[in-house]
Parts: sequence; C-alpha cells; structure tokens
Amino acid sequence: MKNFKIFVVALSLALIGCVQPSYKRTLLITLKVKSSEKITSVGIRGNDKPFSWDYDYPMQYDAATGCYTAKAVMTTGYAFTDIKFTVNGAFELQGKDNRRLLFRDKDTLVYTAEYNVMK
Repeated sequence: MKNFKIFVVALSLALIGCVQPSYKRTLLITLKVKSSEKITSVGIRGNDKPFSWDYDYPMQYDAATGCYTAKAVMTTGYAFTDIKFTVNGAFELQGKDNRRLLFRDKDTLVYTAEYNVMK
C-alpha cells in the first residue's frame, strides 16, 4: 500500500510537470477579397479561441486599403493556429488544407492573404 501511495504521488508530480506553457499571441490579419457579388460579411474560422469552426470571427472593411482587417488575441501553447476565411458565410479553399499561421517565437503575427488563394 505504501508503494502505491508513493507511485500516485510520483505520477501526479510527473503529470504536473508535463503541462506546456501558454503564451498570449496577437494576430493582425488583412484579407484582400476579389468578388463580383455583393459582400455582406467576411470572417475567420479556426480551431483556437477566439476563433471557432462553428461561427465567424468578424472582419471589418477598411475603405482606405480596400481590404478586410481583424485583430485577435489568443492564449495558446501551440506554435501555430489553423484558419480559413469566409465571405457571405461560404468557406474558402473548399477541399484544400487550412491556412496554418506560424507564430515563430513572436508575440505578434502580421498576416496578409487573398481570399481563396493559397500561396
């Protein structure tokens, strides 16, 4: 019984030490959209909060640049996050991989993209 208690305590300490640190990350995202349709909404979907695959994170139109912009702050232990853009609720890059944004040990990531174009 004593060995079991020692095992449980040792296991608990080992698991506590396995928690990876998390970091506050700021994303500054700019999206160029070429569309002949009337655009009613542009958003971001993704797998890390504040993004979700279930609803859009809204982007705002910047008349000075003709692009859509968003600022998002997240806390994550990962070195990347995956996203896709939506226009009028429709996902871009149908049947293709998500966009992977790499943080590269920086707290702020500036990301510029064109809707439905993967580079």
